[in-house]
Amino acid sequence: MDNGQPGDEHSGHEQSGHDHSGHMDHVAMFQRLFWIMVVLAIPVIGFNAMFASLIGYSLPDAAWVDWVSPILGTVMFVWGGKPFLSGGLQEIKDRQPGMMLLIALAITVAFVSSWGSSLHLLGHELDFWWELALLVVIMLLGHWIEMRSLAQTSSALDSLAALLPDEAEVVRGDSTENVAPEDLEEGDVVVIRPGSSIPADGTIVEGSAHVDESMITGESWPVSRSEGDRVVAGTISTDSGLRVEVSATGEETTLAGIQKLVSDAQSSSSRAQRIADRVAALLFWYALIAAAITTIVWLIVGAPEDAVTRAVTVLVIACPHALGLAIPLVVSIATERAAKSGILIRDRLALESMRTVDTVVFDKTGTLTVGEPRVTGTALADHSAADSEDQLLSLAAAAEADSEHPLARAITAAARDKEIDVPHAQDFSSEPALGVSAKVDGQKIEVGGPNLLDSRDLTELEAVGNWKNEGAIVLHVVVDGEVAGALRLADEVRPESKAAVQALHDQGTDVVMITGDAEAAANAVADELGIDRVFAGVKPEDKASKIGELKDEGHKVAMVGDGVNDAPGLATADVGLAIGAGTDVAIGSAGVILASSNPESVLSVIKLSRATYSKMQQNLWWAAGYNLLAVPLAAGVLAPIGFILPMSVGAILMSLSTVVVALNAQLLRRIDLSSAG
Repeated sequence: MDNGQPGDEHSGHEQSGHDHSGHMDHVAMFQRLFWIMVVLAIPVIGFNAMFASLIGYSLPDAAWVDWVSPILGTVMFVWGGKPFLSGGLQEIKDRQPGMMLLIALAITVAFVSSWGSSLHLLGHELDFWWELALLVVIMLLGHWIEMRSLAQTSSALDSLAALLPDEAEVVRGDSTENVAPEDLEEGDVVVIRPGSSIPADGTIVEGSAHVDESMITGESWPVSRSEGDRVVAGTISTDSGLRVEVSATGEETTLAGIQKLVSDAQSSSSRAQRIADRVAALLFWYALIAAAITTIVWLIVGAPEDAVTRAVTVLVIACPHALGLAIPLVVSIATERAAKSGILIRDRLALESMRTVDTVVFDKTGTLTVGEPRVTGTALADHSAADSEDQLLSLAAAAEADSEHPLARAITAAARDKEIDVPHAQDFSSEPALGVSAKVDGQKIEVGGPNLLDSRDLTELEAVGNWKNEGAIVLHVVVDGEVAGALRLADEVRPESKAAVQALHDQGTDVVMITGDAEAAANAVADELGIDRVFAGVKPEDKASKIGELKDEGHKVAMVGDGVNDAPGLATADVGLAIGAGTDVAIGSAGVILASSNPESVLSVIKLSRATYSKMQQNLWWAAGYNLLAVPLAAGVLAPIGFILPMSVGAILMSLSTVVVALNAQLLRRIDLSSAG
């Protein structure tokens, strides 16, 4: 749904919003039409002589009673049947008969034969007004449930457009002017204020800052960018102002490229053939051929009236009440059951496909890891000004106390978790790309990375060599110009990740990790978790191609991710699963959303998928089985031994078939997803 965030004025976002709004209007239309038809169906069925005779009650002896069912039944056929009639016509034009054409055929035959009976042109046994009413109501219910289950909860393309600012501040001579991002041209210089997002791809020509690129790269902390460095549209300058010369706008930006990848992958996956439609197509031809054979046989035996009656009965009975509900009802209940376990199903095909997945690809940052830097180690220098590692952390936390940088928050959080007393600091200052400094108990404390050491002609501790090889971030603590020690910061692995990987291995599923991180950091996590395969240093635009490689190798791939950079991969995978705590874009690109950040939820989705598919298969066999059995009996295949299936009995069997399908679907509510894995 339209989230109303900045960027709504962009044409691509507007179009996407309109498409989504139209989809929701379609759901509301089926809902409204269903309830109107329910109201009309009550008198149509209640005042129908055939139904009254079947149930065993008497109708009032008045002339108007005979016209209630025909008049209101006609309204139901024209109004309530319109979606199926137009859908059936479209299937004829497309030469792809399916559910809509099968329904349209049944209600049209029921409508024509019922008027023939009401006008006494045909026998009373062809009075199908009550059956027509039931057909329209049940089919509308099935399609309403189906539309509702397929309604998207968010739009990936909307969220991508919202990453851009409403306006860009472009330099014009000695002043600046606010323009829309789409009006920027290559070569323009734009001013980026602290905390603002960058409106276009470009190169920094003035200033330096830490830029939050997490929405593009998936990295959990801002990276240092200075003059000459390239920056990307949609990223955010967190702590300092910049001037950027625009190098790409509109469709040429990295963000637009990601939008296109997501859009292409989503549109291609939507063309998948639905099982119920394939069954309906077969039943359509089955019904037509059965009706034709029935007519010919009864004409040959010299019973033209029976030929018409039997053929009409075959065509009406062939309409699958149960088939119309078989898939939508299962999906609706599965979706509801999943939601109670923190699993949100956006795409029915994703739920169906999850059971066949043999490879699960996890994004590293924010999925297998917590997505935030944590202090994971400390080291003291020889003759350190700090008496202990706790005091080293205390001094660093004091110096970082007034900083909003993610690494600073990680250091202060570590001191707080260890319940270390942190002294008050004075004269705090921050210098981009170097670090921070402050006065603590009369000592000058500085905390920073390699650039800080280089600027002070200091040497890093030997102990940090292994940390760098493992891809960790190393910050040194300098006291009065001398290195006192170092802190190791890394993105911590989630406690549940190892259990999730092991459980997937136990059921024969391969586990792959994909990340923009350097190979050293990626391999450290992979070794800890026992992951089978690693794609490291992968650019956002290449994640989809990596998923494509796995698919080309013959794997059925599910991907789990949480960032904008994951969106193309999520959309390209056979099944995309977004961590609910992640970005709107990732959520919008995925077929399944995991409300929690626990990777073990993937196992619950697999279990639900297998149970759901089983119920779908059972319901389809039951629904189609009724047709396979009832149609020959209605045609009179047992007439030589004196048995012809009455229309009333066929209608009762049809209703019972619908009840059985509904009850079978309800059994999904009993599945236990908490122990999956």
